[in-house]
Amino acid sequence: MTYDVHRLRARVPALAEGAAHFDGPGGTQMPAEVADAVAATLGAAVSNRGRGTAAERRADDIVTGARQAMADLLGADARGIVFGRSMTQITMDIARTLAQDWGPGDEIIVSRLDHDADVRPWVIHAERAGATVRWAEFDPTTGEMTPDDVLRHITPRTRLVALTGASNLIGTRPDLAAIGAGVHEHGALFYVDGVHLTAHAPVDIAAIGCDFYACSPYKFLGPHLGVLAASPDLLETLHPDKLLPATNVVPERFELGTLPYEFLAGVTAAVDVLADLVPGDGDRRSRILASMAALEDYEDALHARMREGLESVPGIHLYSNAKHRTPTETFTIDGHSAADISAHLAERGVNAPAGNFYALEVSRWLGLGDAGGVRVGLAPYSTDDDVDRLVAGLRDLTA
Repeated sequence: MTYDVHRLRARVPALAEGAAHFDGPGGTQMPAEVADAVAATLGAAVSNRGRGTAAERRADDIVTGARQAMADLLGADARGIVFGRSMTQITMDIARTLAQDWGPGDEIIVSRLDHDADVRPWVIHAERAGATVRWAEFDPTTGEMTPDDVLRHITPRTRLVALTGASNLIGTRPDLAAIGAGVHEHGALFYVDGVHLTAHAPVDIAAIGCDFYACSPYKFLGPHLGVLAASPDLLETLHPDKLLPATNVVPERFELGTLPYEFLAGVTAAVDVLADLVPGDGDRRSRILASMAALEDYEDALHARMREGLESVPGIHLYSNAKHRTPTETFTIDGHSAADISAHLAERGVNAPAGNFYALEVSRWLGLGDAGGVRVGLAPYSTDDDVDRLVAGLRDLTA
């Protein structure tokens, strides 16, 4: 079915300010339904979870509803959905927990393609445990990371492979299913950072073949928090640090303190918006798959327009070159710093930030150092007009 971008735009109040938003990879603008769900929860009677009072039931229903919403989005089991303050916090907690069983001789694989949230937690805790860290590398010219780039590092001593579903800096989408199959052939665990991928494509963690899938709702129209999806049976085998009176039930044993009920209500609302990007019938999971497939097609076409426009800018260097990638471009322009390019665009109402965006290994591997470049990413509300404004702003700069 055809995706109607203007139908969504009418539901996003922030767009009335008039900016062309290419800052979606850092966080999307929020539809009214999501903001309303957050506000309604803040204004309602809510207490610690339970089934006694109305306030207890409301809190409990919000949590279970959000778990089911994320399960429907990811093709996961709601009993294995964990919420946390951020994807970074969750990953650090899981790394700390898994590392309890690591020691000298064990090996962990991380990649040069990843955001540091899927690098540093594993490096920190591998080093503390005395385990060896191995690095999977991508081709800096093409941006490609092949299954062999990852799997050739696996040995019988490999305990875990951590890899992004899509680079938040250059958009590269590795073949997760092939990599996951290879990881499991060697008996290792596969941890996928799905923060950037989830916003742009249908996700099925069973098809991916990962053991853990982490993402952030604020990258796909929701509020700021993190989510982990895993098999509840796997989570049962893990024993994170927790307070003595806190429950040991999965998935709650991984959630420290009281959950932000208002944000969880917003998560459910955001997933419902995604399911309704293209109106249709059926259960929420089937509507999500149809809507995200239509969105992916729309963004791919708009991305082609954006890429063509960027290639016409004198002196530009484009670093997003993988064949299979999200609608995300990072670039530099001869004679202009990334910060100056971003400032020039901001003056014209185009939000295109500069930096390494915590993809430090990627930026360094590309030769951009810690400064990075200018990143422009499409979001579900991006339009032809937005792209034209971006390209016109860059041409003005280089005229």
